[in-house]
Order: sequence, then structure tokens, then C-alpha cells
Amino acid sequence: MTPKDRLIIALDLPSAEEAQNAVSAIGEAGAFYKIGYQLMPVGGLDLARRLSDGGKKVFLDFKFHDIGATVERGVKSVCKLGGDFLTVHAEPDVLKGAVEGRGDDKRLKIFGVTVLTSLDQDSLKLSGIDMKIEDLVLKRTEFAAEAGADGVVASAKEAASIKARFGDALAIVTPGIRPAGASADDQKRIVTPADAIRAGADYLVVGRPVIAAADPRNAAIEISTEIASALARRA
Repeated sequence: MTPKDRLIIALDLPSAEEAQNAVSAIGEAGAFYKIGYQLMPVGGLDLARRLSDGGKKVFLDFKFHDIGATVERGVKSVCKLGGDFLTVHAEPDVLKGAVEGRGDDKRLKIFGVTVLTSLDQDSLKLSGIDMKIEDLVLKRTEFAAEAGADGVVASAKEAASIKARFGDALAIVTPGIRPAGASADDQKRIVTPADAIRAGADYLVVGRPVIAAADPRNAAIEISTEIASALARRA
């Protein structure tokens, strides 16, 4: 796996046409793309198929959250898209349904969302959750492992703790990545690409710092280079 295979570029754009233009601008510097809620209902599913058919990897950030039977049926349908990663909320029944829906599909990997990187300790308190973020992330990661999921989505601030407990049994996808000097936007628990890799993250999700850059291709190359350097030091 090359450094650019670890960079998941978030196509958080209002239309499939704009997303396709971003992919074209990034060119061979991009190998892995995320399609989420903004793009899904406006041509995102067709774009996912086209990207897959064109040899790109696709991260379907759908964050399924429903009763297990409904999630199971939804994941069975998702398998037809040719995606590589799919997110669901890291709750036992949801995870169980997702893994059963994936069945023997050898391509689609199930990732449990632990705690969103837009949340902090105060945010959890507002929801009536008194547990520390790190403890909650580890608990939900445990649910993912027990259900047979392939990995989790978690902040780099918890990645080291996840690696310490679960080793390489689960891959870690880390959003909230911002190169040094970039705006935090709506994220609260952010880190640089290098810090995320050093903490144990396996894949990094980066959106605006790439797709909103003056030169998206060069922005993707710079982040991949930073990933490569951090991997060398981690080794």
C-alpha cells in the first residue's frame, strides 16, 4: 500500500459534476475518495460506481444507524456499488447487521464510527454522556472488534490507545486532518497528517485542504509525501 492509498480525499461537494471535476484536477495523485451525505443524493452513488470502475478506491461514508435487520439489508444493497469501505455507527446491533449484510463480499470493509471528531467532552455532556471521550472510543472499538468489523473511525488523539489495545486487528480511519496552518473549520479534535500517522492511524480523511486548494493535485501530493515521511519514522 502506497502513501497515496492511505489518503482518502473527501468529495464533500454539492454536485457530482463538481466532484468529478475535483477528481480530474487531482488526477493520479488521488487513489481513494470519500462519498458522504452531501453527494450521495445528487449523483454520488453513480459517481461511486464510476470511480470504482476507473480503478479508484471508494469510501462510502454513510454512517448507517438503525435496527440491525434494516442495516443488514442496506449493506447488502451497498455491496452492489463496488465500494471498499463503509461506515456504520459503532453500536452492537448496528455492527452485527452490517457484518451480516456484507456476508462473504471480499472487497467491502466495515468501519465503526466511534466518536465524531466534531465533538468534544462538552458535546458529550450535552448528550448526557459522562464517560471520557477516550474511554467511549475504546468501548465502541471493542464493540467493532467483537462484531467482526474491519476497523473504526476515530480521532488520532485516540489512535494510540486503540493500537495499544487492539494492535493491527482493526484498521483506523482518521478524519479531522488539517495540515499545519490550515483552518480547523467545523472540527474540534484535529491533528496534522504526520501526527495522525505517528499516533497509529492507517488512513487519513482530508477534504477541504485538498479540494478547496488552489492546486488540488499538488495539495494531495504534499499530504502523501508527509504521510510517507511519517511512516518511515514510525517504522
